[in-house]
Amino acid sequence: MSIRKRLLTSTLLGTLMALVLAVTAQAETLKPKVDNFILFVDYSGSMSMTSDTYKSVKIKHAKELITRMNAEIPTLNYKSSVATFAPYNMLQAPAVYNKGAVAQAVSGIKTDYEIFNRNTPMGIGLKDLEPALSGFSGKTALIIFTDGDSNYGQDPVAEAKALYAKYPNLCIHVVSYADTPRGKMVVDDIRAISRCSVVGDPKALGNPAAMKQYVKDVFYEVVADAPAARAIAPAAAECETITFGNLNFGFDKYQITKEMEPALEQALTILKDSKCQKFTVEGHTDNVGGVPYNQKLSERRAGSVAKWLYEHGFSMTRLNVVGKGKLEPKFDNKTEEGRHLNRRVEIRSN
Repeated sequence: MSIRKRLLTSTLLGTLMALVLAVTAQAETLKPKVDNFILFVDYSGSMSMTSDTYKSVKIKHAKELITRMNAEIPTLNYKSSVATFAPYNMLQAPAVYNKGAVAQAVSGIKTDYEIFNRNTPMGIGLKDLEPALSGFSGKTALIIFTDGDSNYGQDPVAEAKALYAKYPNLCIHVVSYADTPRGKMVVDDIRAISRCSVVGDPKALGNPAAMKQYVKDVFYEVVADAPAARAIAPAAAECETITFGNLNFGFDKYQITKEMEPALEQALTILKDSKCQKFTVEGHTDNVGGVPYNQKLSERRAGSVAKWLYEHGFSMTRLNVVGKGKLEPKFDNKTEEGRHLNRRVEIRSN
């Protein structure tokens, strides 16, 4: 083939490729996952203490984190609100989301208040949100920034469950500054109430990419614009994709505890209702210890969850049990909170 013919052929192929890409490329649109959201900040005495993990006063770190989160949230016609508890205060009444208005409300959060004689009525704070929640329609995200300590008033976990029961379109997300066993338990129990909860690790959210992903997971999704009229719609999937988290274990543990049962019961309901026929139960560990030991530990964790599901009526033939050891962390293993979240089992459709 002559040089001229090769050039013409190359040009023609390039033109055809450009046309194919132009036809197949689709613009993307941001679609809100929620209609409303509330940023709910723990204003208690324990939040004004310095955290060794974050090398900062917890409330100061939370305020800075919320400011960066607000900058990342796309303007998609949500209604938004900013409030504190311990004590309860509505810093911004529910209104159409405006970055400037939220930033101004957040700027009013003080970070140098007195620690002493400041109780933590977290349960009361959740109950006090009812007037705001009752005024919303559609789906609502409640993002709580807290260390989980609660030493006064109603049980916060019970109040969170009551809110879920009353407002089925509510999803509670916790950005956890928990640094006590009691605080971690409260945070884990609230997260376990519903599978829509997205875990927020303040250390991890210091990474811009992680913050962007968290905001996307909570607030919006990216969808392709509708294709041309001549395009054929894809066939409906035979089963939905399910990823179920909130199954976290203690250090070097693989036994099922009572605290894990609410999450397991919800997982069982979802699996039984699903059209999917096969699921993978996947165990993980933190990075403490060697690879062989953690591999075995992750397999035991996955096996414990699979055994629980089997004992409660789910067919073992539909489960594939695997261990990933410490090779696939989702959270920062440099922090205690991150290591706790990495000691997990996930269930996903095959």
